[in-house]
Amino acid sequence: MSRSAVMLVLRAALGVGLGEARALLGEVLAGDHSGTVPEMEFLARKLRAAGIETRVLRRGAVG
Repeated sequence: MSRSAVMLVLRAALGVGLGEARALLGEVLAGDHSGTVPEMEFLARKLRAAGIETRVLRRGAVG
């Protein structure tokens, strides 16, 4: 996996700058990036389309 390829996808998909993409990359690699299921599936599709293997994990419900 190329970190630069992931950052390119994050920048294009989310419309963020280089600094924010770098921070998001750290979250993604650490497994700390979270969002709604549709948001995560959207990112996963974009990453897969770029040839980057990815998966979306659902965390347990709170409450």
